[in-house]
Amino acid sequence: MLDDVIDYLLCPVCGGRPSLVEGAVRCERGHSFDVARQGYVSLLTGSAAPGTADTPSMVAARADFLDAGHYAPLADRLADLCGAASVVADAGAGTGYYLARALGVSGGTAGRAVGIALDVSKHALKRAARAHPRIGAVVADVWRPLPVRDGCVDVLLNVFAPRNAAEFARILRPGGSLVVVTPAEDHLHPLVERLGLLSVDEEKERRLEETLGGRFAKAVQEVEEITLTLGHKAVEAVVGMGPSAWHTGTALADKIRELPDPVRVRASFRITRWVVHK
Repeated sequence: MLDDVIDYLLCPVCGGRPSLVEGAVRCERGHSFDVARQGYVSLLTGSAAPGTADTPSMVAARADFLDAGHYAPLADRLADLCGAASVVADAGAGTGYYLARALGVSGGTAGRAVGIALDVSKHALKRAARAHPRIGAVVADVWRPLPVRDGCVDVLLNVFAPRNAAEFARILRPGGSLVVVTPAEDHLHPLVERLGLLSVDEEKERRLEETLGGRFAKAVQEVEEITLTLGHKAVEAVVGMGPSAWHTGTALADKIRELPDPVRVRASFRITRWVVHK
């Protein structure tokens, strides 16, 4: 787990090279961070509150939904895009589902690739640390400097997560790729309309270009669509794992019961690969 990725990490206090010492990540200047019994380490520093983290209930919903294989075609496509990468990182890794698929249960297309799971939610990283034997899980805030060495990541995944263009460009090696997944306009139709969920911002693509365009060039964009047949429990999970979980009211359960069981749902993702400007 952390043994596989420790050489790619940085001390968040001084930028020194850390090592694993007696159940802790410790740098040469003595800054030390305990490794949790679940296998992850928190490299958050300071008193400022981190970005919004997924709650235990959101993490449980995401694990239930993804582990059921509903988004497996998306995971497989992301694994293809990781190609022969040696170091794959995931900024906003959640439970580590996509990163684990990219690494493969026995190495997959990436051979003996290792993965760095970065997320602000310790609840999510408890699962990510166990998602694959070559994942190292690190609590980190994408809006702060990432505790990852310069130019060491071959492919950086970013699936429905915030983006820090400067830090992403810094940790990617020359020629490396940033793979961003965002929801397309009709994602989760007809649930969005029937349940009153948050809809996709019409300006999302423009804002993505503004966020990344100064440091990255768009290489390839494609749309992955999946037709799902979801029972009511799966509908509850897909709603509970996303941003609508923060906004749905108590009437949601009644609205779900009014849906057909099962209900056909369209999942639509925009996958964009970016490369750092030379």
